[in-house]
Amino acid sequence: MRLTGKTAIITGGAAGIGEATSLLFAEEGAQVVIADLNEKAGEEILETIRKQGGQAVFVRTDISDEMDVKRMRDSCISEFGKIDVLVNNAATFVLKGLEATVEDWHRSLDTNVIGTALVSRYAADEMKKNGKGTIVNLASISSFIAQPNFVTYSATKAAILQMTRNMALDLASFGIRVNCVCPGTILTRASYDHMERVGLTLEEFIAEEAPKHLLKRVGDPREVAYAILFLASDEASFITGTHLMVDGGYIAI
Repeated sequence: MRLTGKTAIITGGAAGIGEATSLLFAEEGAQVVIADLNEKAGEEILETIRKQGGQAVFVRTDISDEMDVKRMRDSCISEFGKIDVLVNNAATFVLKGLEATVEDWHRSLDTNVIGTALVSRYAADEMKKNGKGTIVNLASISSFIAQPNFVTYSATKAAILQMTRNMALDLASFGIRVNCVCPGTILTRASYDHMERVGLTLEEFIAEEAPKHLLKRVGDPREVAYAILFLASDEASFITGTHLMVDGGYIAI
């Protein structure tokens, strides 16, 4: 197993790509900290992992709240004694263009950018004590392309891309690698929420999104989780400061 003996924090670990990553990491031997706002979903995933013989804890966490982040970090150290891997998956999405309000911008920035920075800071402090660690951020195809009514989301995901490079530079001397994964259209619970907002059926959504990818389909969360696993593992020991597209060829078109 590729993560045996390692402790991994996964923010937004109770849904979508985060859920798939929590489950996969546990299967690969990691001690998993599921950090999420959704207590019901988090406890359900925790139960699944434990039934399968894995080790995990759930910590309700608002990553935009520094005290919450500190508490989550402390819970991880209390339970498992260290932090080896951080997956910054938690994010929020506002479907608006320039009509986005100041509140919309604050919500997007506080979670997607500042929240990512806060969790990274407190996790990296622990990784430095061990002389090594790895951080995997979640950016997006939206870091590279323009999409209708994605202005706040695209701006924050572009920020994640550049933050990854800067974090990799600042943390390299401590033995900490930092990379990011950029998913294409992935069918998650958030996708269904989006369909409901814009009035699309699943069939209509797939018919609209699939042709935008070279592979002519949308992705599964597990496919992204495998990419995250690779970057988090020792197999990627000479990889830092870069991004991995998991987009079915979306931005190649």
